[in-house]
Amino acid sequence: MATEDRTKPPWLPPRPIIRLIWSAHRGAYRATGGRAGLWKPRGKGWGTLRLTTTGRRTGRPRGVIIAYVADGPRLVSLAMNGWGEAEPAWWLNLQAHPEAGVDLGRERRTVRARAATGEERERLWARWREAEPKLDAHAALRPAGTAVVVLEPVPTTPTTMC
Repeated sequence: MATEDRTKPPWLPPRPIIRLIWSAHRGAYRATGGRAGLWKPRGKGWGTLRLTTTGRRTGRPRGVIIAYVADGPRLVSLAMNGWGEAEPAWWLNLQAHPEAGVDLGRERRTVRARAATGEERERLWARWREAEPKLDAHAALRPAGTAVVVLEPVPTTPTTMC
């Protein structure tokens, strides 16, 4: 009797646990005034940043801590919601208002967001796969594709003092 090749889906904590971890992470960031909770990518790994978007319905600032990898001066994230079905609110906000703020600890930037497409998306997905080896298996849990979000620095315009 031949055995079937069955691949077991990757384990994810239950949704309430994921939300609790997110809440604790935000709490540590707030309690330390931003000294804890953000880190830069090390080696082929990923880091975390605080993204401030403009709410698509309220117009109010909305902050979230997300994972990213660096691609030169650009920051690259994945529009996932803990690998849940829904698109994350921060990505929906960026689609309505692409300009946002990024806090990398001691550095703050203004960025413009867009979804990577074509060969660029494939290259950046492969970069994320280096940082997160189970990426493809986790992405397969979502009913739709996962957008690769590129946060490009917005050049600042020098001001002249009179």
